[in-house]
Amino acid sequence: MSTYRKESSLRWDRATGLMARPTQSEPSPMGMLVPDSRTNCDQVAVVYDKGNPPPEITVQAISGTVTSVHANGVPVAIVARATGPGLSAEDVLLVERSL
Repeated sequence: MSTYRKESSLRWDRATGLMARPTQSEPSPMGMLVPDSRTNCDQVAVVYDKGNPPPEITVQAISGTVTSVHANGVPVAIVARATGPGLSAEDVLLVERSL
């Protein structure tokens, strides 16, 4: 029997499709999760188009364990953590995408 922590009305146990399907017309910037099973420390990345300036990254706490990542004020990722310190803007990797 698994248990979960319910944050307000969010149901993380029913979340599906957390990775967006890339398309040719997808606007930039967008958030991605870069899994790292070797160190058990995944990385949040924001991808932006080559030639554009890097977006300003901000992180906003939603609850005790959930934060949202914003690029130029637009939410691009929601991150829930089980343990450890919270996410900060300096933790977000910026990736320039060549079109």
